[in-house]
Amino acid sequence: MSLYLGIDVGLHGALAWYESFTQQLVVEDMPVLSVTVNGKVKNQIDIYKLGWLICSKGEVHKAVVESVSSAPGQGVTSAFSFGFSAGCAQMAVAAQSVPMDLAHPRIWKKVMGVTADKDTSFRAASRLLPKYSYLWARKKDDGRAEAALIALYAAQTDRNRVMRDLL
Repeated sequence: MSLYLGIDVGLHGALAWYESFTQQLVVEDMPVLSVTVNGKVKNQIDIYKLGWLICSKGEVHKAVVESVSSAPGQGVTSAFSFGFSAGCAQMAVAAQSVPMDLAHPRIWKKVMGVTADKDTSFRAASRLLPKYSYLWARKKDDGRAEAALIALYAAQTDRNRVMRDLL
């Protein structure tokens, strides 16, 4: 069994587990909880649930976590929050001793044939995994579609690496 995990980081991100032999896919939204900080309610990653989720679907062969950076014009608070989310995802995978690769969006999106336009992610995920397209039927489900594509990217790049090693 080869179970691959793709993680689209961020509060609206998701986790996707792809089993390459059976071509089964399971997707979970990024676990988020509301906390009160200085009298204001803010959302943040639920690090305990995230850690639990990583291996909740079985033994993960390899995880690929999206390697992100701040965007031009992004505010300091949102950049910090986004970076914190990315760090949480990486640490949760590492804490479970799951082999991990980081993939910059520019790289994995090129391999999977998508652009920065989220609509291309919806279309690609639906084309590659048509029986699961209901999982990203809403506009706000772009994190699910991208996590699924990252999980497929993990399986594809692992398969390519195995083939290179055999040759």
